Amino acid sequence: MNQVIKKVKVDLVAAPIDYGFQDATRTVETVGMCVVQVATDQGLVGIGVTYHEVGGESIKDLIERYYAPKIIGRTPFETEDIWEELFHYPRGVGRKGLAFCALSALDIALWDLKGKILDMPLYKLLGGTKTEIPIYASGGWTSHDDDALVAEALEMVSRGYTAIKLKVGYNGGKDLKADVRRCRKVREAIGPDIEFMVDANNAFYAGDAVKLANDIRQYDIMLFEEPVFADDIPGLHKFKQGTDIPLGTGEHEYTKYGARDLLLAEAVDYLQVDACRCGGYTETLKIIGLSQSFNIAFAPHAMEHVHMHLASAAPNAVFLERLFLFEDVTKMVYKNPPEPKNGILTIPDGPGLGMELNEDNITLLK
Repeated sequence: MNQVIKKVKVDLVAAPIDYGFQDATRTVETVGMCVVQVATDQGLVGIGVTYHEVGGESIKDLIERYYAPKIIGRTPFETEDIWEELFHYPRGVGRKGLAFCALSALDIALWDLKGKILDMPLYKLLGGTKTEIPIYASGGWTSHDDDALVAEALEMVSRGYTAIKLKVGYNGGKDLKADVRRCRKVREAIGPDIEFMVDANNAFYAGDAVKLANDIRQYDIMLFEEPVFADDIPGLHKFKQGTDIPLGTGEHEYTKYGARDLLLAEAVDYLQVDACRCGGYTETLKIIGLSQSFNIAFAPHAMEHVHMHLASAAPNAVFLERLFLFEDVTKMVYKNPPEPKNGILTIPDGPGLGMELNEDNITLLK
């Protein structure tokens, strides 16, 4: 267990997407992952990932040029000390955003290394026992016409998912009637037994979001995600007070402090922080503890192969999210990643994350 960090390597992997792919507030141009490898002097390699959508090149440069030199020669078990140092180091420019994505990926790689050094899956290291985690399908973009939206919903159901999430905020959130119509068509197509969630991607003012929520509640909406701008915590609170549809948010929060503010403001029902953004495993574990103290569900955003171990160990974890948009790049990054079956993702029993990188697209660090 006296292994020390010797090398750090970062790769950018991206998958092509169709032109004009949109949610309510942005056109998606790149879908990819920034993949971090951290090798020890005894040849073990830990892997971590974050997003390569906007600014992946900057994340890569930040890790290789600034963060990596600060961890070379240290043990992977120093996750708390390393996290604190790298948190404070870029404090003038890096308390959120790309710098925090870089820290998150590096921290996940160190946790993967800890599991490999101990020859233990991370869910066991974290105290979890569950190996089968519920997972829902996520997609249904606002750039889809009504027929394409319904077709994707039916594909999700045909693949065994018992819970799905689709986008609202049609035409940039300027056509509430269209959103109501589209939700009606989806519910009629999938029937009453499939859990149905919606995601607005920050599209609305709070009053409009409340109106839409109350117009679609007849379609048995399980969760309404990010109805207003993610930083509009008073708006989230107003939404929560205006409808009985549970509120999901948090994927754009960074650190335990951001999660704390959502919880104190009574502005969340399903806390959707993302370990690949909010600070890796080291910080997400603290956020999970916060969510438990407020009796709020933990429902991490995307990156299911990172979050599955955390969900196993968190008693208040309810499900994982599988973004259909990320399926191709996931297979480009990982070798034989576990696939959901009938709405369940089974955690592999290998050490650490239990994931192997795909050598066809990534040169393995040794």
